[in-house]
Amino acid sequence: MPNSFRLRAAALTAAAALSALLAGCSDDSGSDSGGDEDLTAQELDWKDCPAPSEAEGGGAAPSPLPDGTQWQCATMKAPLDWDDPKGDTIGLALIRAEASGEAGRRIGSLVFNFGGPGGSGVTTLPAFGQDYATLRTRYDLVSFDPRGVGRSAPVECLDDKQLDTYFQQDATPDDAAERTELLDNTEDFNAACEKNSRKILPHVRTTDAARDMELMRQVLGDDKLHYFGISYGTELGGVYAHLFPEKVGRAVFDAVVDPTQTPEQGSLAQAKGFQLALDNYAEDCVSKVEDCPVGDSAQNVKDRVARLLKDLDRNPIPGVFPRELTQTAATGGIAQALYSKDFWEYLTDGLEQAYEGDGRVLMVLSDALNGRNEDGEYSNITAANVAINCADAKPRYDPAYVRRRLPEFRQASALFGDYLAWSMLSCTDWPVPGAAAHPDVSAPGAPPILVIGNTGDPATPYAGAGKMVDALGKGVGVELTYRGQGHGAYDSKNKCVQDAVHGYLLDGKVPAAQTVCS
Repeated sequence: MPNSFRLRAAALTAAAALSALLAGCSDDSGSDSGGDEDLTAQELDWKDCPAPSEAEGGGAAPSPLPDGTQWQCATMKAPLDWDDPKGDTIGLALIRAEASGEAGRRIGSLVFNFGGPGGSGVTTLPAFGQDYATLRTRYDLVSFDPRGVGRSAPVECLDDKQLDTYFQQDATPDDAAERTELLDNTEDFNAACEKNSRKILPHVRTTDAARDMELMRQVLGDDKLHYFGISYGTELGGVYAHLFPEKVGRAVFDAVVDPTQTPEQGSLAQAKGFQLALDNYAEDCVSKVEDCPVGDSAQNVKDRVARLLKDLDRNPIPGVFPRELTQTAATGGIAQALYSKDFWEYLTDGLEQAYEGDGRVLMVLSDALNGRNEDGEYSNITAANVAINCADAKPRYDPAYVRRRLPEFRQASALFGDYLAWSMLSCTDWPVPGAAAHPDVSAPGAPPILVIGNTGDPATPYAGAGKMVDALGKGVGVELTYRGQGHGAYDSKNKCVQDAVHGYLLDGKVPAAQTVCS
């Protein structure tokens, strides 16, 4: 499983925050006594959705869809500990928009997970709900805040002021003093998570979330789980398919996590992926009819970015007042912009301004990556991301190990190598042991799952799609390749990709294996 905790934020979730920044369901997450209640028989009390909580990212309540359909929210009870299903329960926040087509053509619910881990489905689905209008003709669109996320028993670590300081730290240390400071900051963050969220931390593994989805399927009244997983959502979907292969309905995995990798292998693959995306951005910029404002050749663009980051390591520039744009914040901002080709124009603006001493745009991008809104409030995406990844992944790395691995990471990417190598410290002294080196997604007996890989994907590199197909097992995974840019394929609005997804989810037509869209 990839282990770049800062870069694993879902692109769609961050995009919503970015849009708000550049433009200038009640909380039932506590733990209750379970007793002998049959949770599969619970009835959801769907109501108009409230404004998102701070842990979900804040903002206004979701607006109705263009046809007037209101978003509805509910809370589903689930066991705190799936090994003790009759014990304490937690509340999981759900959201839905009911199907728009004729009742007789409704297939059921289509459950979305947009990734992270740590992204709020309750805020992300309505932000992009109209993009799934075709799918809503035959499905209720449903998403949720997974356990530990948003309004679902959220993991809490540092407060907003502390997070501002945390994200200003030097995450690419150059000497012993900086290495010690980074390790101390990581240990302080993890200790705060244990202090503030001790009860939930052992119960946020992906296997727990997969069991929650099986309960959700039953409570929603569906015979099968129809599912659309993006980024980490593909890993969650794979784990569900492994645990409940006979309950899988029509499922699509987009922006596919390589389930065979250790955290270290995932971070190294992302270093290569983000470097490829930067290469593609640079080539695109200089290929425009007008002059590229951030370089006169692709290599010059990359050289100037490298010099900027080196200069920021010594001399930060003004960012979003009163904070400064540091080397780490700039690296995060550049990475955020590489998640989507739609963001490349912001990257050009941000670089152009940074070269003139103004770091605001790159810091806005960095804030979006870290879940900070314009009011200075943070969602809990970073806390949940670390908690879920550390509960899932068994390996633990120390500074000496990272230093030995730096040459290979730097070879993979001069720009992102150090950043991603040092991110492997995130689970140092984590209070909960990791479950495994990588997830088990083998799903013999499951129906076909459409697995979509994007050749230009920086965060979940293309090779992961093939590895997922192999790991799911013979006759399960059906691979489709999209020759494009950015994180994911369906939301690129490529007609070939969307036709394949619609044909399968709406009509059950499995595309030919090894289909290529461009």
